[in-house]
Amino acid sequence: MPSALRDNLLAGKVAFVAGGTSGINLAIAQRFAAAGAAVAVLSRKQDKVDTATALIAQSGHPTAGFAADVRNYEAVEAALRDTAAQLGKIDIVLSGAAGNFLAPVLGMSANAFKSVMDIDLLGTFHVLRAAYAYLNLPGASLISITAGQAVNPMPGQAHVCAAKAGINMLTKVLAMEWGPMGVRVNAICPGPIAETEGMARLASTPEIESAIKSSLALRDFGTKTDIAEAALFLASESARYITGAIINVDGGMDLGDASARGFFG
Repeated sequence: MPSALRDNLLAGKVAFVAGGTSGINLAIAQRFAAAGAAVAVLSRKQDKVDTATALIAQSGHPTAGFAADVRNYEAVEAALRDTAAQLGKIDIVLSGAAGNFLAPVLGMSANAFKSVMDIDLLGTFHVLRAAYAYLNLPGASLISITAGQAVNPMPGQAHVCAAKAGINMLTKVLAMEWGPMGVRVNAICPGPIAETEGMARLASTPEIESAIKSSLALRDFGTKTDIAEAALFLASESARYITGAIINVDGGMDLGDASARGFFG
């Protein structure tokens, strides 16, 4: 598709990005704006909101930012209500706020487990549920960010496995319940993405980074742009007949270890 057309895919649309002040989610918010959308972002810290909105505003399209915790339903609802009042009915909602740390179950407190469940799963529910009243219907697109741990168990990630599995099922149930009203609900499952906080924690040494890359079918980490382009597709009319899908953007990580050790050298 010619770049000029791609950069006009979301002209006249309004997008709300929860967690949109850093990492993958900021890249998505910037891509939505570059494609013509007015974009609002939500994050806990006002300074991060201010920095992100300044970056997004460079697109020349309207932007707004709100400091709120996704664990607080009333605060999330207020941000969505203010977004609709300032920018118009919302066409695109992306829920991407997340928390993570490495810890075995016996090394994790109940509060630590609950914290990730509250940010990831409950936070996603809050964003999507609260958004419904402010959607531009029919035709709205809701997108959540999940992770491979939703279907692939990983030691030290019980909290994330549980939370992301919940997001996957919430995505599918909402797609069924809200489809008749013209709402599409999908999720993106990123793989190892370079220059993110998550990969800095998981690939903490060159040796670990090399081992992860060698296990991937495409033998390399993805970029934040890769995820942003997938989100742009799902948000656009090009994906008008896609709902309830979990889109893997992971270099083939979901296929399993592709290093072929012992088979092809």
